Amino acid sequence: MTIRYESAGAGEPVVLLPSTAADAGMWDGQWDALAARFRVIRVDYRGFGRTPYEADGPYSDDGDVAEVLAGLGVGRATLVGSSYGCAVALRLARLASRLVLMNPGSELPKTGDVRAFGAEEDRLLEAGDVEGAAELNARTWLGPAADEATRRRVAAMQRHAFGMQLAADPEPVQFAPAYDLDAVRVPVLIVAGAHDLPYFRESARHLAGRLADAELVELEWAGHLPALERPEEVTRLLLDYL
Repeated sequence: MTIRYESAGAGEPVVLLPSTAADAGMWDGQWDALAARFRVIRVDYRGFGRTPYEADGPYSDDGDVAEVLAGLGVGRATLVGSSYGCAVALRLARLASRLVLMNPGSELPKTGDVRAFGAEEDRLLEAGDVEGAAELNARTWLGPAADEATRRRVAAMQRHAFGMQLAADPEPVQFAPAYDLDAVRVPVLIVAGAHDLPYFRESARHLAGRLADAELVELEWAGHLPALERPEEVTRLLLDYL
């Protein structure tokens, strides 16, 4: 199984791990600026972007990313995750020199807003309304700073992912290993969006309190996907931190 990835630039490795509300293309706004300073790598998980939704046996996204990095000869890297990508980053913390977690989830109980979103997405997909489910994602995950072109792009990313995943026969078996927050001993920048769902805002604050060397930055303009909403500001934030 070939996991699609891109690599550019030279120097310290920086790995960009996307949200499952998008794909690796969500980092387009940061790519060139980071590649001018670092060796930057981004991946598409199975069933997203350019990676097919297939497997010969049970798999994990963090295992796929670890395999890509091993193939590139990368032993340590800064891991930058967005949403679900934060969980992937935490599972790979053994490979991290630093972590950036943008709107992470956590082990906190899911709040009603997240449960309501999941139920509505399931309802639309079960009804065959892929377009409606894609539009629901764009409405939910993008804050008010996102323009109409960005909303169309996120909907298109989701529509493409849903198409691949719904067509899979048989559906691959995925597992998600647990991560140990007490074992994370590297610096961590946690980014929270003021317009994100309450569960993710609470999770960001929770992780900032749990991790040994964490800094919390709250973006008053941001929703769940700030890298897409205001790309230049997120680029500056990352460059300043890195």
